[in-house]
Amino acid sequence: MPLTEHASTSRQLEIEIGSRLARLRLSRNVTQSMLARDAGIGLRTLRRVEAGESSTFDTFLRVALALDLGDAVLGAIPTGRIRPIERVSRTRSERRRARPRPRKDRDPTWTWGDGPHD
Repeated sequence: MPLTEHASTSRQLEIEIGSRLARLRLSRNVTQSMLARDAGIGLRTLRRVEAGESSTFDTFLRVALALDLGDAVLGAIPTGRIRPIERVSRTRSERRRARPRPRKDRDPTWTWGDGPHD
């Protein structure tokens, strides 16, 4: 099943990630004690992560790195860089900060003197 069917909320995403980490650990025949030691976290903390309970991002990264998932974590997030072919067709430089587009009010606030009878 695609992840989107499981992860419509952050809580559901935590549960799915914990479950996947546990299955991966088991498929590699690694005990919770061994993984907790390799990750530099407590056994109880690892059990909470695998149960999908809230934890810190640092804890998640430690477990991911101990399971040799660093590249997979980075690969899950697009770089946001312009592809070379797009760079050739663009005349402007790559964005360095975001700037919201100005909103065009469809129904501007009416003021005295703006009406058709004035």
